[in-house]
Amino acid sequence: MKLLAVILGLVTFSVSARAAEPAPFLYNHERILFQGDSITDGGRQRAGNDLNHIMGQDYAYLIAARLGAQFPDRQLTFLNRGISGNTVTDLAARWQGDALDLKPDVISILVGVNDTADVVDGRAKAVTAGQFEQTYDRLIEDTLAGLPKVRLVLCEPFVLPVGRVKAGWEKWSVEMASRRQIVAKLAAKHHLPFVPFQTVFDGACRRAPADYWLWDGVHPTYAGHELMADAWLRALDALPPAGK
Repeated sequence: MKLLAVILGLVTFSVSARAAEPAPFLYNHERILFQGDSITDGGRQRAGNDLNHIMGQDYAYLIAARLGAQFPDRQLTFLNRGISGNTVTDLAARWQGDALDLKPDVISILVGVNDTADVVDGRAKAVTAGQFEQTYDRLIEDTLAGLPKVRLVLCEPFVLPVGRVKAGWEKWSVEMASRRQIVAKLAAKHHLPFVPFQTVFDGACRRAPADYWLWDGVHPTYAGHELMADAWLRALDALPPAGK
């Protein structure tokens, strides 16, 4: 009985330690894909094997660096397919080749600021909030159907009143709020982790001016990207266990 108690104690300790460690649901040899627009793109290298530039210079790079250094035994692979200027419609158009065909285990999506900018600037290609929601929802459903075991993370789009965003702040804030609510709604609908980037930046503005975090109201500074990486990693613990 004592031996059984010891064994059960070791098992309990092992399970508790696993649950308490960071990134508990990233398994060996998993592929983590970051998708989105210029904020995710980060000036990444498009071709070649230069591992110094392949992830870009942004929150995705910081996340990959941190997890890669912390868990070398898991042999994780990080991929960045963010493209500057992309809207949710652009993501949907390239999703098969730039997401599904890569067979990732985790996909992080950050999109919405260019959709908002299109409306604010009155561009012909602008889509309504309703169309944004329909396209995003279909993209999620197609992903879950094509990769049943994939774990998705939805990131909240964000802006701060700096530069041209400040000049048109009333319209920017209304349009972006609509798209933020849609992303939160879709995360709830599909039971997906939601990374509250706008909340994080709003809170950070109590510590430093808005342009310390987003230099032009849209794109983060290095300090802003670090805030994003921290917020994303906190949300990672909400990922459901993989079907493994």
